[in-house]
Amino acid sequence: IQAFIHIGLIPDCGGTFMLPRLVGLARAMALCMTGEKVSAQEAVQMGMIYKAIPDEVFETQSKAFAQALAEKPTTALVYTKELINKSLDLDLEQQLMQEMRYQVASGNTQDYKEGVAAFLEKRKAQFIGK
Repeated sequence: IQAFIHIGLIPDCGGTFMLPRLVGLARAMALCMTGEKVSAQEAVQMGMIYKAIPDEVFETQSKAFAQALAEKPTTALVYTKELINKSLDLDLEQQLMQEMRYQVASGNTQDYKEGVAAFLEKRKAQFIGK
């Protein structure tokens, strides 16, 4: 909720920066100007959050998600996160140049070699984060 409008203030803590990037300009404008509450399911539909998980299965599903990420090539995850974050400040040409640099770096990892070998051998890759 962007509730500050109810007391005559503006959104803070980066609300005017992040919200339009998450939900689009029109929806962000409406949420900030009306101070309407957003349910977890609405937040998923708007793109504010990835997933809403019921309290009773939150711990189990969170641990399973963390485990699934831990089994991925961690260097590629780090590079992906960095590139997505940078994409907000770059134009397409600059972003493509960044992707090229990071792809070369990714292709020089042991995890890449393991991923290709596992694909060719039709088995699950065993990444080691190097």
